[in-house]
Amino acid sequence: MSEETKIKLFQNQEVRLKWDEEMEEYYFSVIDVVGILSGSKNPSQYWRTLKSRLNDEGAQSVTICNKLKMPAKDGKMRKTDVATAKQLLRIIQSIPSPNAEPFKQWMAQLGQDRLDEIADPEIAIERAVATYREKGYSEEWVTQRLRGIEIRKDLTAEWDRSGVKKGKEYAILTNEIVRHLLA
Repeated sequence: MSEETKIKLFQNQEVRLKWDEEMEEYYFSVIDVVGILSGSKNPSQYWRTLKSRLNDEGAQSVTICNKLKMPAKDGKMRKTDVATAKQLLRIIQSIPSPNAEPFKQWMAQLGQDRLDEIADPEIAIERAVATYREKGYSEEWVTQRLRGIEIRKDLTAEWDRSGVKKGKEYAILTNEIVRHLLA
């Protein structure tokens, strides 16, 4: 676990987070997010109550949060409940607050978009192209990226048929071959 704890601002309020290099995932302070979205004067108590309610509902993957040391308001390092982005999104669903409503609407839209993509996979490709364009990538880059993805899929499918085992070397070799194909 990286010892670097960062502070992100959301609505001009601090949210502590920590990057786990091994898991390649951020862990967010649950108390910070719950405090912002609930508007509670005592977010620790609000979280304990919410956690108990979620546990009673059977949401154990949410209520069994890791505890990590993060800087407290007094500057000391104290253990606090942290959640991955996935766990945090589930917690947000359970907070009855006008502050949480925009997140709930956003999550509902993401869910609908994903269902649409399952029904018609071309929608996912169009979304990816639109995202690349919004990020400022050129049409040439977008076309090359899509071609590279297709080449990589064909290559790995052939390796699978040939019995090549997946692992670190497999990933390195695939990356090198695709890099040279697109150069």
